[in-house]
Amino acid sequence: MTSDPYLSVKALTKYIKKKFDADPHLRDVYVKGELSNVKIHTSGHIYFTLKDSSARLPAVMFAASARSVKFKPESGMTVLIRGDVTVYEASGQYQLYAQSMQPDGIGDYYLAFEQLKKKLSAEGFFNAAHKKQLPKFPEKIAVVTAPTGAAVRDIIITLNRRYPLAKVTIFPTLVQGEQATRSIVQSIQAANQSDFDVMIVGRGGGSIEDLWAFNEEAVARAIFDSHIPIISAVGHETDTTIADFVADLRAATPTAAAELAVPSRAELLDRVITQQRGMFRILSNMLQQEKTALHKLSTSMPLAYPDRLYRPFIERVERASDSLQREVLQHLNRSRERFANLDRQLASRIPLQRIRQAETETAGLQKRLEQSALQTVSNDKMKLSSAIRTLDALSPLKLMERGYTIPYKDGAVVKSIHQVEAGDRLTITMQDGIVEAAVINTIPTTEGEHSNG
Repeated sequence: MTSDPYLSVKALTKYIKKKFDADPHLRDVYVKGELSNVKIHTSGHIYFTLKDSSARLPAVMFAASARSVKFKPESGMTVLIRGDVTVYEASGQYQLYAQSMQPDGIGDYYLAFEQLKKKLSAEGFFNAAHKKQLPKFPEKIAVVTAPTGAAVRDIIITLNRRYPLAKVTIFPTLVQGEQATRSIVQSIQAANQSDFDVMIVGRGGGSIEDLWAFNEEAVARAIFDSHIPIISAVGHETDTTIADFVADLRAATPTAAAELAVPSRAELLDRVITQQRGMFRILSNMLQQEKTALHKLSTSMPLAYPDRLYRPFIERVERASDSLQREVLQHLNRSRERFANLDRQLASRIPLQRIRQAETETAGLQKRLEQSALQTVSNDKMKLSSAIRTLDALSPLKLMERGYTIPYKDGAVVKSIHQVEAGDRLTITMQDGIVEAAVINTIPTTEGEHSNG
C-alpha cells in the first residue's frame, strides 16, 4: 500500500516557513519604504504595509518593539526598518516583522496632501465663516457614496432608525480608482440641482491610496461650491482627508455622519413627552387657579344679588334716553327756524325781481350815456368851428385878397431877392390866377445893396 503523496496546507506552509527561517538573507534585513494603511492596535502592536513604486510588503511591529519608536507612524511616511522576513502561517503570506523603525522623510502621497492642504487653507476653504448650518429636521437627504458596501448600508440603516421621516436619495458614485475624482464631483453637482436639505459624502475605510480621491482639489472645490450643507464621512476615525477640512461638518465614520445629519426619533419622542407633561402641569395649575377665582366670584356679594349690579345702569339709561329726546326736539326746532330764514332770504332773491331792478338800472345808464354823447358832439362841433375860423384866418388866400402874391422859382417859394438874378423866370401866384414873369433887376430895401441884371 503506497503512502498518500498529498501534503496538507498546514504542512506545506510549515515547510515554506522553515525555508524562510533558514535563509540568512531574510534575517536582520534593512528595508526602506513608505508606510501605508497603518493601524495601531489597542494592545500596542502596529500593523502596516511597506511599499514603494513597484511592490508592497505586509508588516507588523509588536508592542515590545513599538515602544522604542519615538514618533507616531502615519500613512505616507517614508521609514527605515530593520527586521526579519518570515511566513505567517495563519494567512499563508510572508511578511516583515519589524524590530526597529526610523523616519526617513515624507512619501509622495503625504507630501501632496500637505501641499494641497496649505494651498486651500490660504484661499480660505477651511474658514468657519464659510461653514453652512445643518437643518435640525431635514426632509430630503442626498448620499454620495458607492451603491454597495458597508458604508451605504450603515448610513441607510442609521437614517431609517433615527429619523424615518427623511427621504434618502443615493447618488451611486465611484469612490476609488482613477475615475473616482470625476465621479464624486459629478455626484455632488447633480445633488445640487435639487432641493436637498443636507448631503453626506464619503466611503468606508482603506489605505491612503484607496481614500486618495477625497484628497483631490477638484473634490474639495465641489464641496466648497455646494449650496447644500455637506457632512464628510471618509474612512475610519483616524483617517483625515482634504474633504473633511472643506466640508461643513466632519464625521468619524459613515454611521456617525448619518447620526449627525438627523435627530434621534427616540430623543424627539422623549422631548415631546417631557413637553407634554410640562404643558399638562401648567394647564392643570392654570385650571385650578381659574376654578378658585370662579368660586370667589360666585360667592361674592355682587353675584349673589345680581340685580344690584345692573340697577344703576338702568337709571343711567333712562336719564340718557330723556336727555336724548330733549336734544332731538331742540335740534328739530333749530332746524325749522334755520329753514324759515333761508326761505325768506330766497324770496328776497327771486330772479324776476333782480331782473326788473337790473332793467331799471340799465335804462338810467342808457339815458345818461345818450346825454353824455350829445354833450360830447356839441363840444366837438364848437371846437371844430373855432379851428376852421383860425385856419381860415391863417390861409394864404386871405392874404392874397388883401393884394399879396407868392413868387415861385423852379417850384420853390422865393422869400428873398438874393434867391433870384436878372433873367430868372418866376411864377407868381395871385388871388385869381398865376402870372409868369422875368426878373429884370433886384433892388434891396437897404441903400447900397442892389445889383443890376
